[in-house]
Amino acid sequence: MAKLLLRGLRSAGRRTFFFFHSTSMVAPSFRWQQYTSTSPFRPFSAVSTSPALSAAAAAGSSMDPSRLRNVAVIAHVDHGKTTLMDRLLRQCGAEIPHERAMDSNSLERERGITIASKVTSISWKDIELNMVDTPGHADFGGEVERVVGMVEGAVLVVDAGEGPLAQTKFVLAKALKYGLRPILLLNKVDRPSVSEETCNEVESLVFDLFANLGATEEQLDFPVLYASAKEGWASLTYTKTPADDARNMSPLLDAIVQHVPSPSASLDDPFRMLVSMMERDFYLGRILTGRIFSGVIHVGDRIHGLRGTCNGVQKIEEGKVTKLMKKMGTNIVPIDTAGAGDIVLIAGLANPSIGHTVANVEVMTALPTVVLDPPTISMTFGVNDSPLAGHDGTHLTGGKIGDRLLAEAETNLAINVIPGASESYEVQGRGELQLGILIENMRREGFELSVSPPKVMYKTENGEKLEPIEEVTIEVNEEHVGLIMEALSHRRGEVIDMGPVPGNVGRIRMSLTCPSRGLVGYRSVFSTDTRGTGFMHRSFLTYSKYKGPLGNVRKGALVSVGHGLITAHALTTLEARGTLFVSPGMESYDGMIVGEHSRDSDLDINPVRTKELSNIRAPGKDENVRLSPPRLMTLEEAIGYVASDELIEVTPKVIRLRKRYLDANKRKLMRNKPKD
Repeated sequence: MAKLLLRGLRSAGRRTFFFFHSTSMVAPSFRWQQYTSTSPFRPFSAVSTSPALSAAAAAGSSMDPSRLRNVAVIAHVDHGKTTLMDRLLRQCGAEIPHERAMDSNSLERERGITIASKVTSISWKDIELNMVDTPGHADFGGEVERVVGMVEGAVLVVDAGEGPLAQTKFVLAKALKYGLRPILLLNKVDRPSVSEETCNEVESLVFDLFANLGATEEQLDFPVLYASAKEGWASLTYTKTPADDARNMSPLLDAIVQHVPSPSASLDDPFRMLVSMMERDFYLGRILTGRIFSGVIHVGDRIHGLRGTCNGVQKIEEGKVTKLMKKMGTNIVPIDTAGAGDIVLIAGLANPSIGHTVANVEVMTALPTVVLDPPTISMTFGVNDSPLAGHDGTHLTGGKIGDRLLAEAETNLAINVIPGASESYEVQGRGELQLGILIENMRREGFELSVSPPKVMYKTENGEKLEPIEEVTIEVNEEHVGLIMEALSHRRGEVIDMGPVPGNVGRIRMSLTCPSRGLVGYRSVFSTDTRGTGFMHRSFLTYSKYKGPLGNVRKGALVSVGHGLITAHALTTLEARGTLFVSPGMESYDGMIVGEHSRDSDLDINPVRTKELSNIRAPGKDENVRLSPPRLMTLEEAIGYVASDELIEVTPKVIRLRKRYLDANKRKLMRNKPKD
C-alpha cells in the first residue's frame, strides 16, 4: 500500500527530473600491450598533476569523509554512461583529450563499448566525487558486481526513448541489493521522438522495475532528472531547449551531492582496504585500487595483504606503501595520505589480488569479498597444432598461453581458468562476447592458439539437469517478426511479452526467455535476418530445467582435403556447393573448413586443384573467372558458428575454421564410434 501511495504521489507531480542524451562516438584505436598499465588515462610512471585538480585538494577531501561522495554510473549498453562521464569531467574543469575519455582500451574505443570498470575523481563545490564508470553489456556484468560495493550511490541512466531494458534490470538489482538509492537520469530527451508523455511512461516503467526487484520505500522515492549528455546539459524539469545559462551539468552534480550519502567510515580505526581493481606498471609493479573502509594510510606505512580461507585468515605478503595515488579527472595524482571512505591506488605489494584485504600489519581480519554470479559458458584454449602453426605468432607454447590466461583470471573475477590435459585450459565466462574480447586481446599480443566452440555450463540439483536461461529483449520491424520468432523457436525461445514500440511506428518489441546454448552464434544470424535494422539485448536470468535438444540451426561444412594455395579454377566449380569462406590465393590444408555446405552433411572438397596444362592449354588462356565474394568470418562470428567437432585457429593475422581431427579417415571413424 505504501508503494502504491508513493507511486500516486509521484504521478501527481511530486517528481524531480534530469535528462541526458548520448551517441556512440568511436575514438581512434591504439595498441594495447600485455603488461603495460591498463589505466584509462596514462601509465603510472607518467603521474602528473593538474592545475584544476591538485594533490593538496585531493588529500584535504580524503581526510574528511563528509566531503566525499562515491557514485557508480550504471545503465544498459548504449544508454550514454561514458558520454555522460565526459560531460561531468568537463563541467568540473578536467581536460578531455578525446571523446569517451574513460574508454581507454583499444577494443573499447574501436567497438564503442565499455569493457572494464574505471574510477576517477572530480571536485564540485568543495565536495570530492569518486565516479565509477561501469560496462553496460551483460557479458561484463562481473565488472559491475565487483565495484558496486565501493560506492554509496548510483546514477541509473535510462534512454528516454527505449526505456529500461534487460541489462537495466541486472545493474539495478545489484545496486538495490547493496542498499543504494539510485538517481534516475532519463537520457537522450533531445530526440524528436521523445516527449514529456514518453518520459512519464518510462519513469513509470522504471518505478515498476524498482518495485518488482523488492526496493524499499526509500529507494522507491528516487529523484528523476532530465538530460542530454550529448549536448551537455541537465534539467530538473522536462525541456528540450534549456536556457543558455542552464546548458550544463550543474543540476546532476547538485543532486549527487544532495542525495548520495557520504561514506560512514572511521578515521580512528586501523587502516583496511578491499581491493576491487588491479593494474600493472613497469616501474611501480602491481597497482591495487580499492575503497578505504577504515583508518588512514600514509606513504611509507607498513601494510600486508590478507585473504579469507576455509581455515581462517591467511597472510599473503608484508611490505610498505611505496606510492599512493588518486585518479583525478584525466590525470593520476600522487598523494601523501588518504583516509577512510576514499578510493585510492596503492603500490608496494606484489602478491595481493582482487578480493583481498590490504591493512595495517596489526590487523588480522579480512574484509568480506564480493560474491559474483557464476559463469555460464566455457571454451577450451589450446596450442595451435595445424599445419600452418607458427607462421604468424610469437607466443606459441602451452605454457605461455596458460600464463596469459591465469594473469587474465587474476584481474577479471568473472573469468575462471582450469588447466586441462595436453596443455589445454578451460576458460569459463559470462558469454561469447566476453571470451571473444579475451581471444582478440591475445591475438593482438602475438599469441597463436586453437579454441573450441563454446559450451554451456549445466548444473544438477536433486537429480535434475539445469541450464542457464537468459532474458532477451528484441526490437525489430514488423516484417521481420515472423522470421525471428521461427528462428528462436528452433532455439527453444519462449515469448513472454510483445507489443509496439512507443513513438516508433512499424517497430515491435519482444521480451522472451531462451537457453544460453540457443543464443550462441545467433547475433550474426539475427543481424542478417533483420538486415541490420534490429536490436537484441540479453542478460542472464536464472538456471532452469533443461529445455531439450535444439532444432537444426546450421548446415554442414565444406572441408578441404588438399594442402596449398587455393585456386580460382577449383573454386569456380565448388561455389555451387554452398557458401565459401575463402578466396583464391589463401592457404589451405587437410581438415580446414573452407565454406558452408548447402546441405546438412559435411562434404570433402579440393580447393587447391589446378587445371591440367598441355602444349595447347596455357595458364593465361582461360576464360575470366568470376567468383562471388566470400563470407569472411570475424572472430565473434566464428565463435558462434563452429560445431562441437570443430575448432577455431586464431593467429595474429588470420582466423580459420578447422575440424578437430584433420585426417578424413579419423573423422569418419569418430562419427561412427558409438556414444556412451
